[in-house]
Amino acid sequence: MKTLKKYWTKTFLLLAISGSWSCAEKETIISSGDLTLRVNHQLHTSLQSTKTDAKGLMEGFQPTEYLILSEENLTDFDLSAYEETSITTTLGEGVRHSFSGKNTATGITKQLVLTVYEAFPNFITTQVRYVNESDQPLTYKSWINNGYHLISQDEPPFWAFQGSSSGARADWIKPVNSGFYQDNYLGMNSSDYGGGIPVTDIWNRSAGIAIGHTATAPKLVSLPTEMKVNERSLRVGVREDFDYPSYLAPGDTLQTLETFVMLHSGDYYNGLQQYSEVMQAKGISLPPAEPAAFEPIWCAWGYERDFTLAEVLGTLPKVKALGIKWAVLDDGFQQAEGDWHTNQQKFPGGDEQMKDLVKTIHSHGLKAKLWWAPLAADPGSKLLTNHPDMRLYLEDWAPQYITWWDAYYLSPTHAKTIAHTQEVVDLFLNEWDFDGLKMDGQHMNAVAPDHNPLSGLEDPTLAPEKLPEFFRIIYEQARDIKPDAVVENCPCGTCMSFFNMPHMNQAVSSDPTSSWQIRLKGKTYKALIPQTAYYGDHVELSDGGNDFASSFGVGAVLGTKFTWPADNPTASASYLLTPEKERVWAQWFDLYNQKMLSKETYLGGLYDIGYDLPETHVIQKGDTLHYAFYAAAWDGPVTLRGLTADTYVINDYFHEVSLGTVTKEAPELKLKFSNFILIEAYPK
Repeated sequence: MKTLKKYWTKTFLLLAISGSWSCAEKETIISSGDLTLRVNHQLHTSLQSTKTDAKGLMEGFQPTEYLILSEENLTDFDLSAYEETSITTTLGEGVRHSFSGKNTATGITKQLVLTVYEAFPNFITTQVRYVNESDQPLTYKSWINNGYHLISQDEPPFWAFQGSSSGARADWIKPVNSGFYQDNYLGMNSSDYGGGIPVTDIWNRSAGIAIGHTATAPKLVSLPTEMKVNERSLRVGVREDFDYPSYLAPGDTLQTLETFVMLHSGDYYNGLQQYSEVMQAKGISLPPAEPAAFEPIWCAWGYERDFTLAEVLGTLPKVKALGIKWAVLDDGFQQAEGDWHTNQQKFPGGDEQMKDLVKTIHSHGLKAKLWWAPLAADPGSKLLTNHPDMRLYLEDWAPQYITWWDAYYLSPTHAKTIAHTQEVVDLFLNEWDFDGLKMDGQHMNAVAPDHNPLSGLEDPTLAPEKLPEFFRIIYEQARDIKPDAVVENCPCGTCMSFFNMPHMNQAVSSDPTSSWQIRLKGKTYKALIPQTAYYGDHVELSDGGNDFASSFGVGAVLGTKFTWPADNPTASASYLLTPEKERVWAQWFDLYNQKMLSKETYLGGLYDIGYDLPETHVIQKGDTLHYAFYAAAWDGPVTLRGLTADTYVINDYFHEVSLGTVTKEAPELKLKFSNFILIEAYPK
């Protein structure tokens, strides 16, 4: 990642406030687009929007950047100096507002820096330094930045995007009501769940506020969101917790991360879209679109771990007949996690038989992808038997555990781990000739601090920060071997780490628990990495096991794990492609290959996924707008947003029914449907 270089170009104003001069009424106003931030004489702030239709965001001034001590919060600092400076950084030209104030009771000086950039309106960064100018150490627990109490009169009061991960595999967006709390810690929340997107986005009908940090690597911070019982004000912030007691010695300085606050209209899509643009300006490089990643997928996981080669081979003609382009061999081919050569039960002919399988897949005109759980190794694997020092060690020297596969984490920065991983990638893509990788497992999203002395780290907490580098090595090697290789990252129910996204070219809804999750995850990825393919996962995971519409309407790649002509008798459920299902599957895959909306422009800012009913998603292909509406039942008007021509022809293209015309001046249309309706609008 590029280091942010700062160039001080000109100082406009330096204000030193003497002790004899009263500054009780002093207030500084900082503006960025429609976002206004006021700072008062105690270095408290007030956040407001200047948009004429926006309602109040906060009530008065609040302490928004402060230290949490053992018994109290250190919130009040008497303003003593202010400086305004023009700067140029990788974010472009901007103005830095520097404040200094002192807490006389403790002798702690607070240096608050707020920065605005011309290229990023409605966006203000925050960084604080706390300097102990007393002769006594200060005991502290945490720092808080952007700790706002937001108000709302809407119902629900707010919707929220929460970018953390846990074993609950919860929805990433949800309504916020009285009694809501989510800590959103971005380190490990259980043995193999952690990481995510370092943004909390809160919005109502009037405005949206996003907060987070701008570091270009994962950081072990929390973004707590809380609405206490019987209250309607929402508390958000960025918080870093420290081992207690931690001491700020006389003369020492505690510096926070650079964090931000952002104002936007509409829902969280707009906030995440600008966050991605900021991070790209700071050096995060997102991968180019890979055409093969947009092709539809069949996965052999319907046969589960006890699949047979005969089952996989027997299904390929039906896969081909349905217009599907990829065949994926899933978990069960390997000797063990960590020992990735073929097992004798499935492949009595050894690795040569795997090569023959890939040749057969290719002979059907299909591409071949292979499942893999990088960083995982079983306790009894030959890999760990021969190299037990490859494990990641926690602070108590216990290995970190991966629950799903009863495996251990490998140390991601250990030289042996990297060499082993490169050997595996070469085995899969070069020797066996697979065309892509399905990297799988919630454990891939984050790691705990690594205390393995062979990790090569000066500080164990650097392990989470270095994890994206591990996936960069995989991605670059895969693309070196096969320039059009598809590298899927499926972090099993977690909110994928933003910092892993540059090192893959196919995102996925990753074991969605509902069709709602398929759609909201699609909207999230389209905001952050719009050029990258988004795969809706096996349709069998959607509501009813057949909700192709939820993937199709948000521009997701279609996929399935059907079995044919029979199920595996040991599988936990039946995914048999009956004649009735085959007609449905054929209709959707034919329509997908015809439209290829997954490659087109997703217009995520037109509708609010929380407050607008029915739920609506729009994709533009050429001059045609494709609307997808979702509701259990709907009978009423909808408004077609985004129209630019005078008159549009409207069709229900799934059912092949004409719905008449609408105009730009009167874009309302009456619809009646259950579950979904897909319509297209093109200029007359």
